[in-house]
Amino acid sequence: MDEEEYCVKSEKDKTEITIEDVENNNGRFTTKEHEVGKENDMLTFVTNENHLSPKTKNIADRFIPKRDFNNWQTRFSMIVESNTSGNNIKKKENVSGDGNRDALAYSYLLQNELLGASYDGITKSHCDDRKTDGFQSQKNLFHYRKKTDYLENIESTSPYSLSPVGPKSQKLLRSPRKATRKISRIPFKVLDAPELQDDFYLNLVDWSSQNVLAVGLGNSVYLWSACTSQVTRLCDFFNDSNTVTSVAWNDRGNYVAVGTHHGYVQIWDVAVPKLVCKLTGHSARVGALAWNGESLSSGSRDRMIFQHDIRSPPNFVEKRLVGHRQEVCGLKWSPDNQYLASGGNDNRLYVWNLSSVGPIQTYTDHLAAVKAIAWSPHQHGLLASGGGTADRCIRFWNTLTGQAMQCVDTGSQVCNLAWSKHSSELVSTHGYSQNQILVWKYPTLTQVAKLTGHSYRVLYLAMSPDGESIVTGAGDETLRFWNVFSKARSQKECRGKLNLFSHIR
Repeated sequence: MDEEEYCVKSEKDKTEITIEDVENNNGRFTTKEHEVGKENDMLTFVTNENHLSPKTKNIADRFIPKRDFNNWQTRFSMIVESNTSGNNIKKKENVSGDGNRDALAYSYLLQNELLGASYDGITKSHCDDRKTDGFQSQKNLFHYRKKTDYLENIESTSPYSLSPVGPKSQKLLRSPRKATRKISRIPFKVLDAPELQDDFYLNLVDWSSQNVLAVGLGNSVYLWSACTSQVTRLCDFFNDSNTVTSVAWNDRGNYVAVGTHHGYVQIWDVAVPKLVCKLTGHSARVGALAWNGESLSSGSRDRMIFQHDIRSPPNFVEKRLVGHRQEVCGLKWSPDNQYLASGGNDNRLYVWNLSSVGPIQTYTDHLAAVKAIAWSPHQHGLLASGGGTADRCIRFWNTLTGQAMQCVDTGSQVCNLAWSKHSSELVSTHGYSQNQILVWKYPTLTQVAKLTGHSYRVLYLAMSPDGESIVTGAGDETLRFWNVFSKARSQKECRGKLNLFSHIR
């Protein structure tokens, strides 16, 4: 290998240093000995023009970054912890957003005071980044940045300040936070309900738009006014040796339908009160009722679903829906009154429309009877359903596409479901084996609250007309009232000159 002589020129002080014994090893230059004038000088190699081509006139060594002014940081938060027990995962999933925000604020406060960070507030993007921090495995564990002055966060501008933290941290602590909504674990009212049947397939409690509660107790139907707390008996079936199996109010709250064990349905006008009509056709008990305007749908143990128009003759059945192989125990019309969802003891969930006599959609994922059915008032076509003891799951369906969406295992029998009218939350009541009431946040499906108090299965559920309270009934023969949902957002009335309705008296 030929030895050549190179000149090393310092760009800073323009001095030339001779370097000998340079070996050319596959295009990489290594020096056996060299001398550099100053530590911070940038060195360039200048070769003799007679020995090298014009293209390789200026050749530099490999770049070695200078890290004297860099601050190395270690991202320990990116290390994914391996949790062996499933209980730890469930606990993390149930942490509310408020707890996550408090932990994030505390973390930012420590970074401001100890690491010289400059966080002065918490935004929604910060919370989202913290949630996805454990999944960013593609980023490097080590990174470096420009060294920051740790004295920036010290409040040197005000020597008379008594605060132990800097201005950034003070602003962080003063940042506005959303008030935490607290749900009382104690019912605000408890009523005795003697002879309230402990039967999973019945629906014996309903709350009207006129703030009147209808309850089927044994052979009679009672009305309780939430405004006056007055109790009246609407009807009884002592002479017929019959029992009440279902009750349902119409939308206006002036008619209540009463299903019986003998298979007929009575329509009562509560203002008079008097019997309006008697609907027949079923050969077994009627355990599910659902109104759609002037039309009433009834589900029976005879596996049939009948649709009656109460303006038609009593014996005239408008439509017969055939599909279930066992008792029909759940019926709910969609908010737009276009689709009917039905659940049965055959573990099937059907969706019907106004014109068809057969189900347009069939869902068979449940492993037990489907009684709990609820349509979302916030998202068109979103349907929630719950299964019995062998299933214990709440499932969500997109009825517009016919696809299954989410599923959560509640750990106990799902008896009822109801959506909040003002927020994306829903409440579920449960039977074997925990007899509890759960409030869920959708779509995260995190538990907002867990209410206990019933000693038997919580088989009955109804919501107040304002959407804030619920009433639950159980085989322990009690009705319990709970405040579970937030109030409706107040809509300020427009006082503009162009708003004609604001001037009408």
